[in-house]
Amino acid sequence: MRSVFAILLADMNKHIQLAILYKQAVADVALPLYGAANLVFGEGNPEGAVLFIGEAPGKNEDEQMRPFVGRSGKILTKWIESIGWKREGVYITNIVKRRPPDNRDPLPIEISAYAPYLKEQIEIINPKIVAPLGRFSTNYFLPQTSISRDQGKIFWWNGRIVVPIFHPAAAMRNTARMRQSEETFVKLKRVVLLYDTLVALLRDRIHTNALNVDDIFEQL
Repeated sequence: MRSVFAILLADMNKHIQLAILYKQAVADVALPLYGAANLVFGEGNPEGAVLFIGEAPGKNEDEQMRPFVGRSGKILTKWIESIGWKREGVYITNIVKRRPPDNRDPLPIEISAYAPYLKEQIEIINPKIVAPLGRFSTNYFLPQTSISRDQGKIFWWNGRIVVPIFHPAAAMRNTARMRQSEETFVKLKRVVLLYDTLVALLRDRIHTNALNVDDIFEQL
């Protein structure tokens, strides 16, 4: 069910809705890391088919107030462009929207505090596919999964398709993970193309927990 905030904004276009949500987030003094780092809200095309969600901004992201603009961002952009898409054609954000000190992992309390803003972003953008990047982002949606085991698989989660992918920072340190991620992007493009058919097979199923639907997809 959509929140009251999202319902009130339903008649506005997505860019305006996101701009209003950004102003709300940047002024929220209760958020962890407020005053210690810049808010990195997200960027891209809210009308795009895929929403990429990382874990938290790094140094370059904090300085530029844009997600995935450092080394990891270059890899993510390369992956996107390798299948004929453009970075500006998708939307990119993080769960935690301020840089943790020394680029440490985001804490559970930080993830929980920023989660309502991510939830609103997802509801506003309403993407065909959510693509979490890395362990923390994947486990936010799919707590029982392992990114090393389940990256590239297709899950049906609360009426949405979720496709976990290795975080670019992890992939650039591991040749096998880099190759697997590149293969997942090829698969991701096919999921977009077959989205309506796949959803038609799944829409009558109601699941509160994640369902691996990779086998169904492979039959299409």
